[in-house]
Amino acid sequence: MSQEFKIIISLLLLLILAPLSQSAKKIINTPFLQEYHVPFSIAEKAGANDVRAIAVDRQNQVWAATRAGVFRLNPDSKQWQELMSQEQAGPVFDLSLAPDGTVWLAGWNGIYRADSNSKALTRIEKIDVPISAICTTENDGLALGPDGMFRMNQGQWNPLALNISKNIRDIKSDGNGGYWIATGMGLYHFSQNELVLYQTTDELLSADQYGVEYAHDGSLWIGGLGGITIYQNGRRTVQFTPENGLPSVNIQCVTRGPDQTMWVGTREGIARFEGKGWAWRSNRRWLVNDDVRDIAFDVQCTAWIATRNGVSAIKRRQMTFTEKAAYFHRICEQRHVREPGLVEKCRLKVPGDTTTWEPRDDDNDGQYTSMYLAMESFRYATTHSPVAKANARRAFEALKYLQEVTGTAGFVARTVIPVDWKQMADPNRSFSPQQWANEHVHDPRYKKVEQRWRPSGDGKWLWKGDTSSDEITGHLFGYLFYYDLVADQAEKKRVQAHVCRIVDYIIEGGYVLKDIDGEHTRWGVWSPEKLNRDPDWRTERGVNSVEILSYLKLAFHTSGAKRYQKEYQKLLYEQGYLQNIQEPKTLNPSWRTHIDDELLALAFPCLLFHEQDPTLRQVYLNSVEQWYAAVKNDHSPYFEFTYYALTGKCPRLAEAVDFLRNAPLDLVRWRMDNSRREDIKLVRQPEMENIQTSKLLLPAEICIMRWDNNPWNAIQGDGGHTESDGVYWLLPYWMGRYYGLITN
Repeated sequence: MSQEFKIIISLLLLLILAPLSQSAKKIINTPFLQEYHVPFSIAEKAGANDVRAIAVDRQNQVWAATRAGVFRLNPDSKQWQELMSQEQAGPVFDLSLAPDGTVWLAGWNGIYRADSNSKALTRIEKIDVPISAICTTENDGLALGPDGMFRMNQGQWNPLALNISKNIRDIKSDGNGGYWIATGMGLYHFSQNELVLYQTTDELLSADQYGVEYAHDGSLWIGGLGGITIYQNGRRTVQFTPENGLPSVNIQCVTRGPDQTMWVGTREGIARFEGKGWAWRSNRRWLVNDDVRDIAFDVQCTAWIATRNGVSAIKRRQMTFTEKAAYFHRICEQRHVREPGLVEKCRLKVPGDTTTWEPRDDDNDGQYTSMYLAMESFRYATTHSPVAKANARRAFEALKYLQEVTGTAGFVARTVIPVDWKQMADPNRSFSPQQWANEHVHDPRYKKVEQRWRPSGDGKWLWKGDTSSDEITGHLFGYLFYYDLVADQAEKKRVQAHVCRIVDYIIEGGYVLKDIDGEHTRWGVWSPEKLNRDPDWRTERGVNSVEILSYLKLAFHTSGAKRYQKEYQKLLYEQGYLQNIQEPKTLNPSWRTHIDDELLALAFPCLLFHEQDPTLRQVYLNSVEQWYAAVKNDHSPYFEFTYYALTGKCPRLAEAVDFLRNAPLDLVRWRMDNSRREDIKLVRQPEMENIQTSKLLLPAEICIMRWDNNPWNAIQGDGGHTESDGVYWLLPYWMGRYYGLITN
């Protein structure tokens, strides 16, 4: 091939890989509010983390009423100060901040007061009974308990006789000298001249009430068992239950947010009403415990949350996509790149504690390192960053080593680990005849691989075999973009030789990936004999056909060798792969997986970018449309931007970018259990195998994704034992930047 011809081909490739259409609306990279969680353990003292109420005073200090007493947190400190003496210590049930800055406490043995700067509490004399709830105004106050009720006038607390339920949960001033009182037997309105009880189902969703709050529009929100009842101008107008979006009916508090929102604490988490719908915050990503008792706000609009096991602060910071990308990049490089350059999750010795991280291996180290390679290739093509180029080259060398370490003509290891590692995923094992029979009957395709790990020639590494089709597809996806967007001419030759070595090995093996034992790996199969004539491989027929055609196209694209084009056409026109790819993804509910969705997104680009025959291109485009119809409702930015790169269309750009905004900063893979939510149904679709939610939840409400995960699963995550590398977010972000869908 002449140098001139190579230059022409390179220019054509730049045109092919450049943004396909300017018709899609661009997303301007403007700042947005990003939420994140900061947990607080108050003290090791028994009961100190059993928090019943929380308040923020005028000095922005946080007060926590607990089973062990009251504690205060200075905004410049992370240490809680205990304010009760040993003699005073005991349960505190409620807090009230008076307009003059006085903090009033409803304690186990009466009423206490403290100034914001006070280091001690003053107990009100002659009141020696437990107080359940307290509310103070400028010249008035109400303190109620099961054994005594008191009203404050001009700073003096006097006994009060009220014929109400003694099961008192909350008190709220009505602003006109009266009070709303939430009890287990209904809601009372107490004023100078009358006492009115709201109790029937015509008046409230139930009589068991916990919280009362005025919204920004003046409506009264009444929360309790059953949901939220809303009154406007003395008349019941609206209610919120699971039928209209409220995630839980076990309401324990209602608080007005500083930004027109309403926050509702439940036994299962926090529901936040944002005008048109509810956002849900639960599980350890957002709360130290889902049992929420009270919520208060500081001057920075941080939500301070009292729970059964400590205090959570849900904070906000303004970010741009550029800043969010830099944040994830930093985490990725700090904790997720391990020798010899592989990128994947890390293990946390203490769940959620990223200071205890250690590297780990994964069966898909190669695939996800290759997605990192593509990510950095897009970043380099967009920004010309030398760091991105260096990172891409490092990833390519690591992936190349996964082939070289095997000492074979073209077999690729799943991963490598240092030879002295004591812990690895899926270690070597032996099978008794009984064990093997059990596995073989359960899955006749299961391959007995007793030696999964082998030492490298230099004795420094252990490498893992039984490599899957997923790994090969992932590798070649990364090589495509590294070759086209990053590599110089010398590097292109290395990529070409490496790609051809792998593809030659597959061809010579009869379109299977032969392991060291001479047999194909469990999943490494693309042969017509298996895909077209073995009924047990029917599930993979479409997706594996797309995969092998993309491998051959990449080998032809990088080398120009006609033998790859000849094999490509033979599979298409002689072995029926032209028909196979017209149904690339099986929609049979018992076979359907999101793994196929990701694999097709990895395999399609090479076919669409480098196939010139218009008839065949149309077949591929039709195949892409069938795939997109199955994934469009996931609102995945990776799938959406891939679809745009292939077709020039981006119908769900807004939803995809919303995913990027809403995705949490916390990359810990907390267990996110949405099966307890009452605003959704549990279903068996789109994949019959798993329990899923009837509606797609926001990224902040589900586990950290990889694009082979099902976002509809009701229960996800591993309990905080691992942290994601962030590539799931960074790859689509840099695709969006490269294709001009997101501005800098």
